[in-house]
Order: sequence, then C-alpha cells, then structure tokens
Amino acid sequence: MSDEWVDRDAAVVWHGFTQMGAYVDNAPLVIERAEGRELIDVDGRRYLDAISSLWVNTLGHRVPELDAALVAQVHKVAHSTLLGNGNTVVVELAEALAPLVPVDAPHFLFAADGAVAVEQALKIAFQYWANRGVEGRTRFLALGDAYHGDTIGSLSLGDGGVFSAVFDPLCFPVVRTPGYADPGWADKACAAVAAHAGELAAVVIEPLVQGASGMLCAEPADVRALGEACRAHGVLLVCDEVATGFGRTGTLFASEQCGLRPDLLCLGKGITGGYLAMSATVASTEVFDAFLGADLGPETFFHGHSYGGNALAAAVALEHLRLVEAWGVLANVRDRAAQLAELLAERITPRPGVGAVRQRGLMVGVELAPPGPGLRWGRRVCAGAVARGVLLRPLGDVVVLMPPLTITAEEIVRMVDALEGSLLEVVTA
Repeated sequence: MSDEWVDRDAAVVWHGFTQMGAYVDNAPLVIERAEGRELIDVDGRRYLDAISSLWVNTLGHRVPELDAALVAQVHKVAHSTLLGNGNTVVVELAEALAPLVPVDAPHFLFAADGAVAVEQALKIAFQYWANRGVEGRTRFLALGDAYHGDTIGSLSLGDGGVFSAVFDPLCFPVVRTPGYADPGWADKACAAVAAHAGELAAVVIEPLVQGASGMLCAEPADVRALGEACRAHGVLLVCDEVATGFGRTGTLFASEQCGLRPDLLCLGKGITGGYLAMSATVASTEVFDAFLGADLGPETFFHGHSYGGNALAAAVALEHLRLVEAWGVLANVRDRAAQLAELLAERITPRPGVGAVRQRGLMVGVELAPPGPGLRWGRRVCAGAVARGVLLRPLGDVVVLMPPLTITAEEIVRMVDALEGSLLEVVTA
C-alpha cells in the first residue's frame, strides 16, 4: 500500500527542501494518522515522532483538549479578517500571551509561519526609524550560521550556503558577525553594534540555539551581553524564537534564560502545539507607538495577510497555553532533558563516528564525523532510526533530536536506543 501512496504523492505533490527526482527512491513515509507521540503510516507501522513533525508538535498528536477547542471554534467561526476588525478568540489569545512573553507591554501581529513573523519584524524595524524621522538606520546585523526562514528578507539574514546561494542576487546585504560556533562571537557582535550603531535598524538573533545550523549553542550570559549592547547603543533587538519558543529549551522562551527583553519577538512552530499554521511578531509598546498617527497616514504599517489571526488556530493556541501550565510541561522538559543528557553522554558521545553532542533542553544536535566526504552518514543514521520505529531527520551530518515536550522517560530510552543502534550499523558498515 505504501508504494502506491508514494507514487500518487510524487505525481502531484512538490515537497519542500526535497529533491523530487530522488523522492521515491528515498523511501518516504506516508502518514495516515497519529496517536499520542506516534505517527502511523498507511501500512499501520508506528514511529515515535522524535522531530516533533519538524519542531512544531509540543504535546503530542490528537490531544483531546486541543481537538475539543478546535471543534468548539468551528461552531463559532473558522476565520474572519483582522484587517481593520477584530475576533474575540484572537483577543483572548493575545491577552493570555501578553503576560508570558518577554516583551514590554506587547502588541501582537499574527501571521501563518515563522519566516513571515521574521519578515514582519524586519519591516517593522525598518519603518520604526522612518516613522521617528531618523535617517540612515536601514541595515541589520545578523550572525554567522544564522537561519531565519526562506522568504527574501529572512534569507538575507541567513548565512546562505548551498541551499540558498541561487537566491543571493535577490537578497540585501547585512552586517555579519560570527555565530555561536566562534567562542568570541559575543564580543565581536557587541563591537560591531558599537561600530555600526548609526546605521543599524536592528540586530536579529536566535537566542541560545541556532537550530537549523546544527543546534549550535550559546551561553546565556553571552546572549545577554549582546542585548545590553543593543540597549546601550539604541539599536532594536529582534529575537527569533520560532524554534526555541514555547518550552523547547526548558523555559517558555529562551530569552528568559538570557535576561533579554527584545523590542521585537518572533513566534511560530509550537504556538498551536503543532495543530495549525500560526505565527506572531510581538512588538513592545515603544515600537508600536511609533506607528500611531492619522487614519491611513504614513505612519500606518501597511502589511497584513489574509489568514493572519485565524480563529481556529487562535482557539487551539489558547487552549495549548492552558495545557502547558496545567500539565506542568516545562518541568517535564527539564526532567527529560536531564535524562537525555545523561544517556547521550553515556551511550552516544563516546561512540566512534560522533564528533560532538549539543543540547539545550529538548533541542539536541548529534554531529557525526564521517571519515570522508559524500558518505551521507546523517541521512543513513536517520534512515536506520526510522527502520527502528523512530522518526529522525538530519541537518547534513547533524542528527537532530527534537521530541514532543510531553515525551516520557520510556520514550527517551526508545529514541536513544534507535539512534545508538543505527549509529553502530552505519559507522561499522
């Protein structure tokens, strides 16, 4: 049955970040349903969703309370525009988020995915200075190894590479300083802020973890130092927490661990628990107030999307916030992260073929060290894990472990068992 579905899929669907010419040969899974933290394919095989369906799922699949919130909202209204009008459940969601986000007196501009949340932040930061009558503040500082999405603005912030090189002519230049892999990254970034303050609209960072670059990790004090430099030199700080937000690092937002109060905060992925597409750009009152003026005047932020603030997504996101608190999810993240760290140190880090293990909370990158180029160990190790019933996906030769935040102690062991078995198979082949 799976072969039939794969053929039907390849005939009509174009998958992102996927070479469709090789799609069928790579034995893709075709998922039919899910239960708890497992995905179930068309042949009834079960897989622990150890990548949280690309980092979005937080509480597991088919959560009865989230299902009920979605159904209840369907009986009210599925969507109504937020362009010039409001919706009760979106107001309730923003009210619930406001005391939780590390932003002063926040206002929320909703969208549908993380890259757009970043794009919105860029446009807001750029127009903020124009609205204040300040000339020349038109550039952005971003870090090496950064990834902020695949729209043109977010690509410009990203550090390029083979996946985006073809689009370089479309991108705008940024001030680039080293990323978290450089031990002196914070000092260099702070110096660049001081040197370029008069031309910077904003600094954009992924606090604590540069996810798509292979889970590169920073120390909270270093991230805080960059935030302090931005404040000292009057440069806006944008924190992209699309990946790190909603509990992945052990606190609701990674910025909390760094003592940051960003001017703009980008949210996505886990905001609805992995149910529906939603994101938000969160602006401080200081930033928001710069856009107040005459009706339809030049201070207006002329930006918005058709499905921004979708009511169904908002209803699920609101219930998701309640469950994170009611279920003690953050405590489970910290407990399971400690268990995972111990197992990785004992069973994975010492293994031949493993170059490094990086972890913050339940965000883990296991960097492999193949003896030569072109061996594709990352893909092969993940394929071996899938054969053992655990869904993993590599970033090159970095194997990412990013399980749902409600993962159990037994499932942590199951995940490490699959990784260890696959590593042994690939490295000794």
